[in-house]
Amino acid sequence: MLTSLPFKGVAQGKAKPRILISSDIGGTDPDDFQSAIHLLMYANLFQIEGLVSSPFGEGRKKDFLDMINLYEKDLSKLKRHAKGFPSPASLRDVCKQGALSSAPYKGFNLPTEGSDWIIRCAKKATTQPLWILVWGGIEDLAQALHDDPEIQKNIRVYWIGGPNKKWSANAYAYIAKNFPNLWMIEANATYRGWIIDSESTAQFKARTFFEQVIQGRGEMGTAFENYYKGRPKMGDTPSLAYLLKGNPDHPTGESWGGSFKPIDRSTRTIFNRNTTITDTVAAYSIIEWRFKGPEISIADTAVCFTMKIGGQIWPGYYLGNGNYGIHYSSKGSETGSYSTTSTIAELNNMQGKYVSTIPWPGKPGTDDFQLGKTWFSDRLEPELFLEKQQGARTISKHRAAFLSDWGKRWNWLK
Repeated sequence: MLTSLPFKGVAQGKAKPRILISSDIGGTDPDDFQSAIHLLMYANLFQIEGLVSSPFGEGRKKDFLDMINLYEKDLSKLKRHAKGFPSPASLRDVCKQGALSSAPYKGFNLPTEGSDWIIRCAKKATTQPLWILVWGGIEDLAQALHDDPEIQKNIRVYWIGGPNKKWSANAYAYIAKNFPNLWMIEANATYRGWIIDSESTAQFKARTFFEQVIQGRGEMGTAFENYYKGRPKMGDTPSLAYLLKGNPDHPTGESWGGSFKPIDRSTRTIFNRNTTITDTVAAYSIIEWRFKGPEISIADTAVCFTMKIGGQIWPGYYLGNGNYGIHYSSKGSETGSYSTTSTIAELNNMQGKYVSTIPWPGKPGTDDFQLGKTWFSDRLEPELFLEKQQGARTISKHRAAFLSDWGKRWNWLK
């Protein structure tokens, strides 16, 4: 049973939540464009303090600016129905460029315009926390925490993990090790309750909703068709929906953005060897391979070997004293195999296999990151799985209410 708590939203008299979005918009998945449109349609309910372009792929700050241009063209229609929508100029002012690539093994690198902006916003004199909603790589947050650890007490993080954790394994490992008391929702699978519409009624199926509600409505509705042919995916939107309806002070309660359980550890397994098909880890956990090789002089940000897993390439680094390492995280249950490439003979053409299984975080291990009391993640109850996605029913149960509310705003753009 979900904890019984007041099911309230941001429009019920309280101060508007302060939010900063860190997104890989324009990168490998176009659903961030959809989530940005949704955000802008609800912009009157929030204090939007930052829009940071973070890894991965070719996305840049300009992609946020393009969405704001659409918003500007529809703004007059939105303002006929509600007050408080921010000016396009104010939104452009808070668009910042973050990291362009993944962090090296140590989990941080150099400050960016985006990471510096996170620090600046987090240090404002206010009694309200800064909600950092991470829709992509977590590099800029890791960099900000590294550069000014004191901001930890002023922020709350909702991270869409899963595949983003796979690409941000180095930055994540740094945060989990060094900031275990961070207030964090780590949604590795719960968010998929928004994507999967297999149990929805006909009118709330993704394709039907686009054709009947979104298509051709305003500049934003016209542009929406450019992403997944208009089918709403919006895997990052649950982070905002968490603040729209529910009590954000209580992650274990109900909300449009899911319900979560506190976890006191983040699973990590260190292998000082190549792995085999008999080696099993929890899905979404950090796998850390360490290998021996020659002692060399090389920067700790320099890639000196790579590991190919499932057609994708992962960087490996020299750790000192003849030790080499690489981090990886699976985005679900999988049986994987790998091979390495390097100009260093000892690291070249190594091969291995592994198995990752659900649920997360799996069985405790001696290598796990130990966490504090304010780290939350996907629910474990079998009845809350949707297909193979852990905790996803805590979001999918609210799909009709969420879409109905959003549909009202699309009507404003007729």
